[in-house]
Amino acid sequence: MKIGLIGFGKTGKSVASVLLENKNFCLEWVLRQSTVLEHRSVPEFFGVPSDEPGLIYSSSKTTIKELLDKHPVDVIIDFSSSLGIHTYGEAAAQRGIKIISAISHYKDKELKLLKELAIKTTVFWSPNITLGVNYLLFAAKFLKKIAPWVDIEVNEEHFKLKEGTSGTAIKIAEALDIEKESINSVRAGGIVGKHEVIFGFPYQTVRLIHESISREAFGTGVIFVTENIENKAIGLYNFEDLLAPYFQLDK
Repeated sequence: MKIGLIGFGKTGKSVASVLLENKNFCLEWVLRQSTVLEHRSVPEFFGVPSDEPGLIYSSSKTTIKELLDKHPVDVIIDFSSSLGIHTYGEAAAQRGIKIISAISHYKDKELKLLKELAIKTTVFWSPNITLGVNYLLFAAKFLKKIAPWVDIEVNEEHFKLKEGTSGTAIKIAEALDIEKESINSVRAGGIVGKHEVIFGFPYQTVRLIHESISREAFGTGVIFVTENIENKAIGLYNFEDLLAPYFQLDK
């Protein structure tokens, strides 16, 4: 499958490096706002041998329509910003290109746009695209179903410069019917990302913890999602849609 990557910040770079290692995918191009590294290739940037083009383009010099006409792809993966979907969404949907968004926060306007695009193409969105944290979310929902009366606390830790409450923590709180204001946030040093759900039973506690060791975890999540939406029909999907079949135990 041919991949186009939107965004080349710290996480985007980590995702690109993982994609280059997977022979089932071809990283056709990267589109970013900055003109730094323009027309260089991702393999060259990492200093690794690769037959994949992976050319880096700047959105200030090349429009998404021009890019898609010259270098068509099967999937666009978005690690840019909450407004990025406005720059490429319609062009991708008109061409039937699948969209995978890993943006942490969307406002109502962007969520509405995602739903509109999902009428034309396959769209996936998750505020945290790592496999582990979504396994945690599944397990937490099951435990809450077993013991709906249990006390629950959600803690999240991230690097010092991260603004706002973690989108993943908010999603966990919503799934467990907890007020967003009760989420405990820590910002310190270079913590990549840690989420903890504490279940307070009488005389005991259960703790579900997920910690991202490096940003490459987002890359392995992207690969899982890309593989699992390849044959999905047009529509809007989330991680629960993809993971549910794996949680069906054999009788």
